[in-house]
Amino acid sequence: MTKAKKPAKAKKHSEAEKPSVTRDVLHTSVTSNGLTAKAYRGSGAAMLAFDLDKALTKDLAGFAVKRTTPGGASVYLPNRLNFTSGVHADTYPKDHVFMPSNVAPFQKFRWIDIPEELKPGEYEYEVTVMYFDEGDKLKEGASATVSLEMMPPKLAAFEFGFTRGYLSSQAYTDLFKNAPIRPAKKSIDYKTKSYAKQYEWLGYQARKLVFDFLDECVKDKSLTVDLFAYDLDEPDFMRGLQKLGKRLRAFLDNAPLHTKKGALEIDAHKILVKSAGASNVKQGHFHRFAHNKVMIQRKNGKPVKVLTGSANFSVRGLYVQANNILVFDDETTAALYGAAFDQTFDNEAKFSTSEIAEGWHDVEGAGLPKFSVCFSPHKAALTSLQKVGDAISNASSSVIFAVMELSGSGPVMDDLKALPSLDKIFAYGMTQAAAGIKVYKPGSATAMLVPFSYLKGKVPPPFEEEYSGGMGMVIHDKFVVVDFNSTHPVVFTGSSNLASGGEEANGDNLLAIYDPIIASAYAVEAIRLVDHYHFRAQLKATAADQPWTLQGSDATEKWWEPYYDPKDIRCQERTLFGS
Repeated sequence: MTKAKKPAKAKKHSEAEKPSVTRDVLHTSVTSNGLTAKAYRGSGAAMLAFDLDKALTKDLAGFAVKRTTPGGASVYLPNRLNFTSGVHADTYPKDHVFMPSNVAPFQKFRWIDIPEELKPGEYEYEVTVMYFDEGDKLKEGASATVSLEMMPPKLAAFEFGFTRGYLSSQAYTDLFKNAPIRPAKKSIDYKTKSYAKQYEWLGYQARKLVFDFLDECVKDKSLTVDLFAYDLDEPDFMRGLQKLGKRLRAFLDNAPLHTKKGALEIDAHKILVKSAGASNVKQGHFHRFAHNKVMIQRKNGKPVKVLTGSANFSVRGLYVQANNILVFDDETTAALYGAAFDQTFDNEAKFSTSEIAEGWHDVEGAGLPKFSVCFSPHKAALTSLQKVGDAISNASSSVIFAVMELSGSGPVMDDLKALPSLDKIFAYGMTQAAAGIKVYKPGSATAMLVPFSYLKGKVPPPFEEEYSGGMGMVIHDKFVVVDFNSTHPVVFTGSSNLASGGEEANGDNLLAIYDPIIASAYAVEAIRLVDHYHFRAQLKATAADQPWTLQGSDATEKWWEPYYDPKDIRCQERTLFGS
């Protein structure tokens, strides 16, 4: 295969070819000369989707994407596949050859971009159709330029964010040279100054929300804090809690994994008892786990603000795992969480029969998305899960998810497990199980499996060390997005694992958020997780004697053909995202 040379600069559109542009809350869309490009806003990420008139697919090599950041710096997004340097199961990350996409075009109809450094303002993406020319050189076709601000617009009383975690391990390798994320000997009080830049980068938006919330509580002496904690070992978080003194009440999980010899939560409990007082720190686990990860601010005893989500207040929770955090600066919302805390703190044993656990609580107000929240444990799992199961069953176009495990039972687990076999719903998701990571691809009757032994051997430290412990989860999110780009999407998220057993045995919270901007951001987050691990799954299946490269012009079955076959789910993907 002859290496493609850099193509000539694209011609500008004439006045007659002026692109048509549409912009709404979810995306920017531009159609020009048979090419449609869309940019969906994630949270610190953009999902780019392309569509092309089928008549223009002859000799199609792929798509080049040039990103221009706020301030004017331009670069072609890189592709880790190319036409000449193949990769296979034995290729380590350091040996991957990245090439600009105008030389190694993306051979798919969408791409997610996650800038290493997020800047305020609009990002511009120029998408160009690339064709094969004589001698396997490349030439440019139509182009379209879309732009968007990378971060969703802030609501006055609501924020949300994600960790980077394990997802960007190759970028972590490049930026931090595989530096450990904590001392070899685990403790709860080590100095974190030398890890600060890593923590800020790995914890990303979720970490900032957690520490901004805690710092606000520490500085404002009129505030008290109620804490639900499951895993609890992040040293700076612990130091912040200690500064609260007796302004803190805490309910900590005491399930066996947090009370056995060597568990750092034993130390966390002792430290908080000393700083807050024994009467302010209680332990319990309902029927199985006290699984919430929640902080509630109170002013003069009145709940005023709450932080919740899937991220534990731990080193793994913020710096290794894929997680999300939500903050509600709203008295109505805080009062609901406050009631759940009071019931737990006063009488954990009667929580499932209490008023706060009876069903969903609807909230709507200025500066908030429309949402509902439900607290467990319940007497019956359907109290919370029926709403989620019904939404999945009634989906009209897509169900996109990142859920830690699908091993449980109940309507949500059953519906998610069945999604890969449905032919009318675009189903895309990520889950993690004890044996490995399952990647659910659209239209698949079964899931591909990436075993931990492979991931352990192919990722840089400290992630090898974390896996060798045998217990660590990486996909720790718990969210489902239904019909993300419709007029009535919904996101289900929180600390709940969405299984019947957990809803009847664990202290948890589950939210249903009805907001297009938030749904889009969560969908993009799930898609980037799936894409990351799907690449690894495909790489694992690639033999060294037949390395994986981009498809050349001489291929008999063209890479783009399934995207135009109505019987192939990739056609549904192209039209759902790009049309």
